[in-house]
Amino acid sequence: MAESAVRVVVIGGGPGGYVAAIHAAHRGAAVTVVERDLLGGTCLNRGCIPTKTLLAGASAFGTAARGGAEFGFAVHGEVVPDWPAMQERKARVVTRLREGVHTLLKKAGVTLVPGTALVTGPGHVQVRPAESAAGPPAAPPEPPLELDADRIIIATGSEPMRPPFFDFSRSSILDSTSALEIGSIPRSILILGGGAIGCEFAGLFGELGCRVTLIELMPQLLPTEDVRVARQLQGVMRKTGVEVLTKTRLEAVVEAEAERVVVTLEGGRRLEAEKMLVAVGRRPCTEGLGLQATGISMDERGYVMVNERLETSVPGIYAVGDVNGGLMQAHVASHEGMVAAENCTGAVRERTTWAIPRCVYGVPEVAAVGLSEEEAREEGYRPVTGTFRHGALGKALALGEEQGYAQIIADHDSGRLLGAVVMGHNATDVIHEVAVAMQLGATARQLGEVVHGHPSMAEAVMEAARDVHGESVHVAG
Repeated sequence: MAESAVRVVVIGGGPGGYVAAIHAAHRGAAVTVVERDLLGGTCLNRGCIPTKTLLAGASAFGTAARGGAEFGFAVHGEVVPDWPAMQERKARVVTRLREGVHTLLKKAGVTLVPGTALVTGPGHVQVRPAESAAGPPAAPPEPPLELDADRIIIATGSEPMRPPFFDFSRSSILDSTSALEIGSIPRSILILGGGAIGCEFAGLFGELGCRVTLIELMPQLLPTEDVRVARQLQGVMRKTGVEVLTKTRLEAVVEAEAERVVVTLEGGRRLEAEKMLVAVGRRPCTEGLGLQATGISMDERGYVMVNERLETSVPGIYAVGDVNGGLMQAHVASHEGMVAAENCTGAVRERTTWAIPRCVYGVPEVAAVGLSEEEAREEGYRPVTGTFRHGALGKALALGEEQGYAQIIADHDSGRLLGAVVMGHNATDVIHEVAVAMQLGATARQLGEVVHGHPSMAEAVMEAARDVHGESVHVAG
């Protein structure tokens, strides 16, 4: 490492922090990562990866439990989920990926320091032993460790909101972290919050045979997404046995014992279940960082305020991922980590918010990118749409996955792609085709002219793009 290398301290080793660290190191910086807990952050350890691993097992169980008649095989005897085995598989996947992150940091020459960081001023970070520092290296440094930096990147992420209305000391009251660690599958569960996390857990427990009631205060599930996809999702979930209650306010928790929780709703209805998951949002992890004392501006919710280069109000200090209050998804944090790393090492780059996929890994999956039709209209466009339903898609029918569709939103005047929505099998993979096209400034006609393999789920995007101009040959006029 050259003596003149820029010294970068990254606080947090999640998908924003470790990506920023490695990218900055590749660009010649001397990088130190301070992590108080587990490398990989919430996403790898208590979020994205654990839930998707459990969802994969639940989906396989659901297919077998339904008997296989649709696919031409019979299941003899009782099919039961093995929750401890599912948890063991989850742990193996998480451990493998976390060890991979550690290897990547080591190969990039990044120094990993376990402990809790305190920003004591521009260019100065103090590291104290964390209460539960874990992962390699195991031993925390002797306090206090003073780190000097030319640039600091805050990547501390977020944590589940725990409203004081709920007694989380009761084992029947869960947040998204504790829900992943329960000892057995509950026979029934109430889920408060119909956002991405609530919908994913509803899909998980529903597939495992649990009686699920999903409660959402707003008029629709996924309140920030297009109303039509929310209605479609709600309809499919109800068909699979999930009770969905929208425009519903929880009035009181009447009882919360180890395996029993009783609540009342506005209007007097009483609900009872073994567990209740509270999934009403997340809050930034900024407590104890010393940000306000350093002069870093934060909004009324506690999120760190940044400009488009992800720099805070204090020059040389950046904030990426959930902690800055943007779209709370791991891929956004990683993108912002790359941008901040480049700005720390001499470049001038702004984050993109244009073609960022929004992914919900429920049953079924929902994914979107760009603007909805309503948002496009609000921004002054004249939007036109094209839609193709999976009920007419060969691959979807072959897989038994006809519940879903793809919709393309384009500008009437220029034909430019403005957004897309995909619901159904592998929607969170299919959406990236539209994201790439949008990033390159393509039109709906150009997307529709791309030759797609047949049969494939992605053909729905091609057909929807053609339908923008009424040219899909597989849409009955």
